Amino acid sequence: MNSRNAVILLSGGLDSATVLAIARGEGFTPHALSFRYGQRHDIELEAARRVARANGVADHVILDIDLRQFGGSALTDSIEVPKSSSVEEMPSGIPVTYVPARNTIFLAFALGFAEVRGARDIFIGVNALDYSGYPDCRPEYIAAFGRLAALATKSSVEGAPAQIHAPLIDCTKADTIRRGLSLGVDYGLTTSCYDPSPGGAACRSCDACLLRARGFAEAGAADPALS
Repeated sequence: MNSRNAVILLSGGLDSATVLAIARGEGFTPHALSFRYGQRHDIELEAARRVARANGVADHVILDIDLRQFGGSALTDSIEVPKSSSVEEMPSGIPVTYVPARNTIFLAFALGFAEVRGARDIFIGVNALDYSGYPDCRPEYIAAFGRLAALATKSSVEGAPAQIHAPLIDCTKADTIRRGLSLGVDYGLTTSCYDPSPGGAACRSCDACLLRARGFAEAGAADPALS
């Protein structure tokens, strides 16, 4: 097993692009995994391709799973994406953009991909500070999945369990952006909007857009995706 291979969950957003740069900076050979899961903002997959190409990943798999069959989220169902004029006006609680069990589904696929690629390390760009209240972005969730990963595969039984890395878990969006800029991340390649126009323009008022805008403002940097 090549312990320097790593699977990177790559959505095309700024968090996953930063995590990819962190993994590369730590000497890992990245294998990117993205999902076409029926999301209304599937333009993010074009961003994921751009980020993967720019960072010379070993391979980039885009996996098709149709979570529209379940629905239950504004991202996978005919539910309106909520809009606000500021982060402070965003609704409290778990928003309707939460996709039921999405990170569990993604990490399960990543675990299988890692075993086939001979990777002991899986990187995911979740954070528990500047986020929309999703339950599968919390440190205790990542720790729990890590315990599952240590039991669930042939490689784990043979003494080489996968490790789940969430290097941004305690970061604000501003922290993430500063770290990414220090690593040379081109955020102009990324997208965050949950409800982009048909041409891909960000709506600038969904939760993801507002958190991104505040992050760049607090980091003292311009968002190149909006220039």
